[in-house]
Amino acid sequence: MNLQACLRHAICALALVGAGLGMPAMPVQAQYRQPVTNDPARCRGGNPAISITVTGIRSSTGKLRVQLYRATRQDWLEKGRWLHRIEAPAHAGSMTFCMPVPEPGSYGIGVRHDANNNGETDLTQDGGGMSNNPSINIFNLGKPSYDKAAFPVGSGVRSITINMRYM
Repeated sequence: MNLQACLRHAICALALVGAGLGMPAMPVQAQYRQPVTNDPARCRGGNPAISITVTGIRSSTGKLRVQLYRATRQDWLEKGRWLHRIEAPAHAGSMTFCMPVPEPGSYGIGVRHDANNNGETDLTQDGGGMSNNPSINIFNLGKPSYDKAAFPVGSGVRSITINMRYM
């Protein structure tokens, strides 16, 4: 097929979909790597969301990165496979985040404190935590199985607490 014919087919397909005559409606899968802001209003109900309290933040230096993953073997803590990310300046003690969720389902949250704000993981300075606070040890290299961090989210707001860990 030449370029002109290909473009005609693409334009026709888009027109049919826009008119509701294209492919049957299917649930929209969330796109990967969507940065979002920490908007507490999202956790006042109406749509699926997770209210996340992060405790044990060691210092007010650097930033916290909170990432939402699907709770699957293919996605959990895999580079570039996060759905949503919130980044915020770190505050010692505890912080609360509201993470939107694309649809009800099973998810996991990963948190990293980049204490020196260099964009890299420094095992002697940075901290981390995950939903359900699974144990982290030398055998799992800080990456517990997805089923240890997984939790269900329904059509409302789910509240969780994540305890930060440092070396």
